[in-house]
Amino acid sequence: MRRFALCLALTALSAAPALAQAYQGNWSCRDATAERAGILTVYGQVYGWASRKAGDPSSGTGNLTPYQDGVGFNDGNLRASAGIQAGRMLDDPIHGIALQLETGDAIVMLCNPR
Repeated sequence: MRRFALCLALTALSAAPALAQAYQGNWSCRDATAERAGILTVYGQVYGWASRKAGDPSSGTGNLTPYQDGVGFNDGNLRASAGIQAGRMLDDPIHGIALQLETGDAIVMLCNPR
């Protein structure tokens, strides 16, 4: 019984990093009006944001913290200019997954894989 419990625990721990990496890649984001807002690129513990608006101060790069259900934005232009604090993974009926970008009190964008 102990061996079975140990094997089960090790299997669960080995799958956790794979779940946490589902957010990596390029995301096409839309704002609350369903207009295209920009492209979010996430790899490892860094991100890049390219806004569709020319000269937008939120465009740039920054650091993030990966979580099991998404990411936390630590710094960078997106956090400083737009107030984005977190990106949560959601089930999307069309694309399979979506990344919901949130400030401290509102959902501001929904991003789908590119």
